[in-house]
Amino acid sequence: MSSPALTMSCDPIIFHIGDTAIGWYGVFMLLAIITATAIVLRQGPRYGISRDFIIGAAFWIVLAGLIGARLTHVLDNLHIYSQNPAQILAFWTGGLGWYGGLLGGLLAGSLYAWKNKVSVGRFADIGGLGALVGLSIGRLGCTVHGCCPGTPTDLPWGLVYTHPNVLADLHVAGHPAPLYEIIWNLLLFGILWKLKDRLRPQGGVFLAMVAAYTFGRFWISWVRAEPAILGPLHQSHVISIVLFLAAAALMVYFKAGLKAPPSSEQGTGPGQETAAKDGDRHGQ
Repeated sequence: MSSPALTMSCDPIIFHIGDTAIGWYGVFMLLAIITATAIVLRQGPRYGISRDFIIGAAFWIVLAGLIGARLTHVLDNLHIYSQNPAQILAFWTGGLGWYGGLLGGLLAGSLYAWKNKVSVGRFADIGGLGALVGLSIGRLGCTVHGCCPGTPTDLPWGLVYTHPNVLADLHVAGHPAPLYEIIWNLLLFGILWKLKDRLRPQGGVFLAMVAAYTFGRFWISWVRAEPAILGPLHQSHVISIVLFLAAAALMVYFKAGLKAPPSSEQGTGPGQETAAKDGDRHGQ
C-alpha cells in the first residue's frame, strides 16, 4: 500500500466566543462570498449592470443561498439534527449543501433582477463565474473541516486527518474529494472566462457552467463518502443528473452556441454590441 502524501493536522476551530466555535470553515465561506461578489462587481459595468444593483442583489443571493444550502444539508442529515436542533442554525461550523445554495441563490438573484428590470441571463452569466471561484474557496474550508470526506484510497495523494475536531474519520487515507472539485471548478472558470463574450444567448455561460459543473460533480461524488439513496446513487448524483439534463435542455431550446470572435476593427466589449436584443429576450 502506498504511503499517503497528504496529512491534515490543522484544528478546524480557530477560537471560541463563549460557547460558539469560530472555525476555518466560516472564514473560507466569508472569503468565498467576498471574492465572488468582487468578481461580479468588476465585470458588471462591462455588461451594463450597475454596482449598486450588484451590491443589493448580493445581500439577497447570499441570504437565500445560505438558507438553501443549510436546508439541504439538514434534510440530508435529519437523523442527526433531530437529536440536536440547536445546531441547525450553526452553519458557520460546517454543513452547507452546494446545490441548495445554488438553487436558493439563483431564485433570489432572478427575482431581484426581474424586479429591477435587469437581464436575468446576463446577470446569471457573470454571477456563475463568481460562484465557481467562490465555491472553490469554500471547498478549502471543507478540506480543513473534514465535512466532505472521500472514500478510502491507497493512492499516494490520499488525505489523512489527525485532529480530533474534524468531522472525517481519523487516520484513514481518503480521496481528497474537495480538492478534486477545486481543480475542476478552476478549470471550468478558465474555459468559461475565455468564452464569456462569445457564448450566446445571454444565460449561455451560466447554463454551460451548470452543465459542466454537474458533469464533473457526478463523477467526483463516486469518491465522496456519502450514503446511497437510489440504488448506488448518492443524493448529489441524483441532483447532478437532474440539473445537467435541465441545463442541457435549455441550451438546446435557446440554441446556445459560440459566435465568431470579433475582428480587430470591431469593438470587443459587450457594451459595444448592438445586436444583443434577441439574446436579451432569450436571457429573460
